[in-house]
Amino acid sequence: MNMPRAWLEIDLTALETNVALLKQHSNNSELMAVVKANAYGHGLVECAKAAVRGGADWLAVAVPREALILRDNQITAPILSWLIDIDDDFAELIDNSIDIGVSSVAHLHKIVEAATIIGKPARVHVKIDTGLGRNGSTFADLPELLALCKEFDTLGLMKVVGVMSHLAYADEPDNPTIAVQIDNFKLAVDLMRSMGIDPVVIHLANSAASLALPDTYMNLIRPGLGIYGLFPNVELQVKNSIPLKPVMKLKAKVAMVKEVPAGQGVSYSHQYVTKGNTKLALIPLGYGDGIPRSASNIGPVMINNEMFTISGRVCMDQFVLDIGDAPVSAGDTAILFGDPEEGEPSVNDWAEAAGTINYEILARMNPLLPRIFNTDD
Repeated sequence: MNMPRAWLEIDLTALETNVALLKQHSNNSELMAVVKANAYGHGLVECAKAAVRGGADWLAVAVPREALILRDNQITAPILSWLIDIDDDFAELIDNSIDIGVSSVAHLHKIVEAATIIGKPARVHVKIDTGLGRNGSTFADLPELLALCKEFDTLGLMKVVGVMSHLAYADEPDNPTIAVQIDNFKLAVDLMRSMGIDPVVIHLANSAASLALPDTYMNLIRPGLGIYGLFPNVELQVKNSIPLKPVMKLKAKVAMVKEVPAGQGVSYSHQYVTKGNTKLALIPLGYGDGIPRSASNIGPVMINNEMFTISGRVCMDQFVLDIGDAPVSAGDTAILFGDPEEGEPSVNDWAEAAGTINYEILARMNPLLPRIFNTDD
């Protein structure tokens, strides 16, 4: 088949293996694979299916739309959507047996109203703000929220399936806020149980916590970044021997190679000027595809096993490399990032070049970029 101008290669076998490794590392706790944001840019449906094949017991997304897409693609595993809007179509979520994160009394009333109309109980995970200061019920509001959960459960309108929270400093295992949040979370769970609410799953651990904080495992871990083969930071990677393998590679065809003289300005505002007679290679990817503009003059690219650096500004749909006299031709494959174990630039290299985090490099990949899914099958 003819290859596109640029594409993402997604190694689903690696994703399956990463899920299995994380589950084993967490003393075989149940695992909820986070596939929000188009599976961190990797492709929602295919990655969700691969996660289940790898042993994921649950799937999680932020927004309801992605949960419904999974159901539309015949994925039957339990799915949680935790970032809900007061005007979401809760009836559609309940009808599709999608678990709903609930953080406030107002949201709970809307959910139960929908459950009453369609005659099917809602499945909810109570979300607690244990210290992140973001989504989730405060401790001041929690007694009222739980009392209503108990009342609506008794009426057969809903079931509290889980309880959850998010850590603020999980990627800093020695940070004192972690112990405080764990204690707060346990207090919330104890309060639930004292009120006769016994959640099936109790989850706090994201990827960083799954790797380094056994006290957060509860009975379910909730990794996102880790299942895609990356660590939240270098420190956690150094401290862990888990052989997670990157799932995504970004590649493009060299669109053009041309000779230019010394003193040639390259790309907008001529922020790069050639030092001698040289060749320029045009790569058909830009910030419209998810390449950070802040990686101008910094981002690494490999062609034919030789490393180059972006020359000049990243444009909306292209950038340029000064390749000197390297044997590069139009049609050759440029690798922007992939598996560093294979000598390729890494997502972490690009995050450092762009002054951001590896999560963002993955998630910003344009959904219209073709994704080629590789498996061992």
